[in-house]
Amino acid sequence: MNMEELKEYITLENKKLERSIIATPASMEDLDAFCKANNGTNDVVLQHMAIQFGYKMAMQAIEHKVKQLHKAA
Repeated sequence: MNMEELKEYITLENKKLERSIIATPASMEDLDAFCKANNGTNDVVLQHMAIQFGYKMAMQAIEHKVKQLHKAA
């Protein structure tokens, strides 16, 4: 997989998160606000939001590293 294919993959994965049935929180603060507001209900939704946010953070970290490697090359 070359650098352009990797960038395209990351972009596609991020778009999937934006179009999910369960919203992916934009930030940790958004996830925290939902957690506080639900008062113990919708735990399945909260769990999926947390999983998706973790995946989003991982993709952002990979994207950042790819950009660093690309600049160094």
